Amino acid sequence: MGRRHEAAEVKRLLSASRLVTLTGVGGVGKTRLALRVADEARRAFPDGVWLAELAELDNPTLLAQGVTEALQIRDHSSRPAMDILVDHLRDRQALIVLDNCEHLLEDCARLADRLLRAAPRLRLLATSRQALGTAGEQSLAVPTLGLPDPDGPRPSLAALARWDGVRLFVERAAAIVPGFELSEDNRDAVELICRRLDGIPLGIELAVVRLRALSVQQLLDRLDDRFRLLTTGSRTVLPRHRTLRALIDWSYELCTERERLLWARASVFAGSLDLEAAEAVCSGEGIDRGEILDLVAELVDKSVLLREEHPTAVRYRMLDTLRSYGRERLAESGEETVRVRRHRDYYRGLAADARAALFGPAQVQWFTRLHLEHANLRTALENCLAEPEQTECGLDMAADLLYHWITSYYLGEGRRWLDQALALCTEPDGSRARALWTNSWLAVIQSDVDAATAMLEESRSLGTRLGLEPVLAYAALYSGMVAMYRGETRSAIALYEEAVARHRATGDPVGLALALIRLSLAHSFIGDSPGAIAHGEESLEVCDAYGEGWHRAYTMMALGVDVWRQGDTVRAAALEKESLTFNRSLDDPLGVGVNLEVLAWIAATEQDHSRAARLLGVLATLWHAIGAPHSGYGHLARYHEECQAAARGALGKPAFNAAYRQGARLSLAEALEYALEDELPSGEAAVGEQPSPLTPRESEIAQLVAQGLSNKEIASSLVIAQRTAEGHIEHILSKLGFTSRAQVAVWVAEQHRDTEADDERPPEDTA
Repeated sequence: MGRRHEAAEVKRLLSASRLVTLTGVGGVGKTRLALRVADEARRAFPDGVWLAELAELDNPTLLAQGVTEALQIRDHSSRPAMDILVDHLRDRQALIVLDNCEHLLEDCARLADRLLRAAPRLRLLATSRQALGTAGEQSLAVPTLGLPDPDGPRPSLAALARWDGVRLFVERAAAIVPGFELSEDNRDAVELICRRLDGIPLGIELAVVRLRALSVQQLLDRLDDRFRLLTTGSRTVLPRHRTLRALIDWSYELCTERERLLWARASVFAGSLDLEAAEAVCSGEGIDRGEILDLVAELVDKSVLLREEHPTAVRYRMLDTLRSYGRERLAESGEETVRVRRHRDYYRGLAADARAALFGPAQVQWFTRLHLEHANLRTALENCLAEPEQTECGLDMAADLLYHWITSYYLGEGRRWLDQALALCTEPDGSRARALWTNSWLAVIQSDVDAATAMLEESRSLGTRLGLEPVLAYAALYSGMVAMYRGETRSAIALYEEAVARHRATGDPVGLALALIRLSLAHSFIGDSPGAIAHGEESLEVCDAYGEGWHRAYTMMALGVDVWRQGDTVRAAALEKESLTFNRSLDDPLGVGVNLEVLAWIAATEQDHSRAARLLGVLATLWHAIGAPHSGYGHLARYHEECQAAARGALGKPAFNAAYRQGARLSLAEALEYALEDELPSGEAAVGEQPSPLTPRESEIAQLVAQGLSNKEIASSLVIAQRTAEGHIEHILSKLGFTSRAQVAVWVAEQHRDTEADDERPPEDTA
């Protein structure tokens, strides 16, 4: 069964509060969760557990009467229904589930207040799109059903089947198509269907009905037109629950006119949005800019927008199902074109502002913001390139986002955007020249030096013809990278020196710092340590003058390489760790990878070959995930190969392989802690052991959780108090960063799978 964690949390809230409200979007499973909790808590309420379904009540004056009928109270007197209800419940220890309160919110709040005051042993469990707002109320936002992290490792088939969303799909599918099972053939389609439906139980159930006529893949292919497709719901439930569309129609009708307008306009956003974006894109023609905040708050209360906490700001997310509905409404209003263009222009401006603020103290905040806005940036680019008259704006925007592509996991995507925009924008002008050298850096990082060379030649030609000194400066810089990659070190140094001179002349600190970093590495490579140090120190001066951090971190990396080559491994490690600390805070996988490379070489030099092998294992996983080995520092590959050969020779093949696998098995967070602190995480003290942040007792309890045992059953099995078992489980969830017992079960299964696989699979030879 799913929802174990949520059910436990509702019970805990009910033990502390006499009114608990489950909130969330329609179809998320509020009613089902409430009924499950009510059923499991039945023994605690000797006077009964009752369900009052309020969805059919449109007249608030009938509310008390409806609850009276639900409690099967037979009273034929002429007294008001509220008085009858109060008298009946006054001395009773009972639980009443008030289901679907949103359309009678104030009346339900008054009824709850009156009943709880009169009946001290009564408990109320309500479901609503928003909290009732009465004194003493505790609320719980019911999440959608759990699904694997789309950016995480691919789970095994057994692990995938344990996720609540997938489990519900498979259970319902088996009822529709006898013999249906999750398999390697259908697993990806099943997961995508659940994800497209946001893990909403009702959406999943309505989709599965279509398996009577469609295959899983056909169902997935047709989900884009979900509201036409999902029309056959159960006739055993209320009419408004028969289709996902009917549910959302109802939510829409409960909104005010301005709330509906904001809902429709906010549908142009992808992923999430912040208040500033909502004000810029959604205001005007019926909504003043100053009204946006209050309207956003109302849509959050109604579970149309979901509030997300981020370190820098609060953001808001709309479930994809609700966004699709809002987009339909927007199209019906005739405003779609206007809002799409405002969205496009806003994010085009955001990219330009980020590029202007690139080299300065606000750099990290901008990188973080762009990462959060990635889905919107992508949508804006799509809209730019879809209109012939806007393609040059799209080209400029893709070029402005250079550092977003490089400091994130979107490098390949950035290359594709620039390729597409360059194919559309063939005019030989400054925008094309800039985009060409921008794209060339991405190509260099991907080791596609032939493509980079061609782009740089065209960029340099345009720069010369148009007299564009900045273009010539960057063309020289990236041409130097290509030369370095090809082993033409002297030519590279000459090109880097040209880039330094041109960037000094144009007053561009970004290009100057980049060129100095590369000059430092090149001089180090030919054994010119004084030159390497001098250029590195000048780069630090440029960065410090502007309060810049990212280029500074790369400068520290470059200095660390030369200091290591000089034999000062202690200082070299300190430089790399300082650089790594910044790159980790920025979540820059390319920078992190190069830092880990140098730390592995340092370990091998210090004869700590086990550490070197572990770091090489980490790097194998990291470079594979990034798809860009050595991230544009290909000339350093020989150091990697020498490090690997030294470690394997010193340890012998079995010990090297064991240490290598140990590093490859670490999560990125664990690997970075190991790189910085020189200590393996708990459970990794011996080569070959499976990493685990849990204590032995917690690991034992995690195994029992994975077997489906309840807290009481776990306590009985281990002969400990139930409260102690609950405390252990809370610690397990906290340590693993999970929110449900199902996630613990998946994690346990993955640990077993990885241990078995490691015994069979040799590490890749990356030499």
